[in-house]
Amino acid sequence: MIKKIVVSFCLFIGIMAFAQNGTSSPYSFYGIGDVKFKGTAENRSMGGISFFRDSIHLNLQNPASLSRLIYTTFTVGGSTNETILSSNNSQNKSKNTTIDYLALGFPIGKFGVSISLMPYSRVGYNILNSNPTPVIVAKSFSGSGGISRVSVGIAYNITRQLSAGFNIESNFGKITTNSSTAFNNIQYASREFNESAVSGVSFTTGLMYNSKFKSKTQISAGLTFTPSTNLNFINQRILFREEYLQTIGEVQDFVSVTTPDTQVKLPSKFSIGFGLGQNRKWQVGLEIINQNNSNFGNRFNDINNVTYENANQYKIGGFYIPKYNSFTNYFQRVTYRGGFNFQNTGLIINGKSIKEQTFSLGFGLPLGGSISNLNIGFEFGKRGTKLGGLVSETYQNLIIGLSLNDKWFNKRKFD
Repeated sequence: MIKKIVVSFCLFIGIMAFAQNGTSSPYSFYGIGDVKFKGTAENRSMGGISFFRDSIHLNLQNPASLSRLIYTTFTVGGSTNETILSSNNSQNKSKNTTIDYLALGFPIGKFGVSISLMPYSRVGYNILNSNPTPVIVAKSFSGSGGISRVSVGIAYNITRQLSAGFNIESNFGKITTNSSTAFNNIQYASREFNESAVSGVSFTTGLMYNSKFKSKTQISAGLTFTPSTNLNFINQRILFREEYLQTIGEVQDFVSVTTPDTQVKLPSKFSIGFGLGQNRKWQVGLEIINQNNSNFGNRFNDINNVTYENANQYKIGGFYIPKYNSFTNYFQRVTYRGGFNFQNTGLIINGKSIKEQTFSLGFGLPLGGSISNLNIGFEFGKRGTKLGGLVSETYQNLIIGLSLNDKWFNKRKFD
């Protein structure tokens, strides 16, 4: 079954993953945009916890988990987002629906292998400032695009308790931005258009440990490390002179401006987590992430109101299964998940640190009598502040993931 589904959906969903916008946040203007990938539906429903090992779900955050797979697993996930953006002067709503990841993983002896595709970051905003001044009538800002990522991972079972893994990630995409200004008593408006083609390679390593602690209780631990790496930006800038009629109108003339290509250093990131639980029953854990943003920057050097600080993230979450092998009660086989996530994003705008907090819950619904499942999650969160002329975002996300499992590469007993 899984083979037919993979063939049917890979191309369609892959194209969708590149075409979508995925965010309406003004904070996506900075750096590489709004980082969208936060894990699978299963992980996000537990606050983003990423060190629980699993034999029938792909964990795309810690590559060491791949060696724990016992089935070929195809997973795809998407989300729909509704955000209220509030400032001291106005309030607006936005909605976005995106494909979040597409991945295939399979075991080969003590090894596990995966290939995945995901939108890694997204730029998407459209802001109009129509408060007139003696000189400026209106200003508008818009942006679109982002960075996508193809990742290949491999993991190995060092012992029954310890596994190690490695991801190599190819990043690519395009980001475009426009900023327009209309002046008082001047017929024409000016518009600056910027376009950047993005490319670069990144890496992630991981370890995962699981062992019995006492009787049926198990201890779990995991860590990941992503070293700092560079993204290359090939930049183009064009200045337009346009007729202004309430909105920017017909182009009168334009000129290309020589703009140097740049490099943005993706910050190094380290995570470590610990948890307790009982196999196929319950688990709860805590994870801490530190990201070194000291050398992080923007695509262009003419953005003056932003600086960066080291980012920290704290996650707590877990799951509970009443009776995984119940034949009489479907809801006893459902996986119930929940979690909380707090982070200092590392972004400082107008002297204000941008922070984010998210509550999450979710359900893993078995599909018939198979080992496949449908995973549904909900997130409720807040990011940013109204202080300093900034924007506060209050959002709710519906996350849906499908995990399909099957046996591949079986040796035939008869020819």
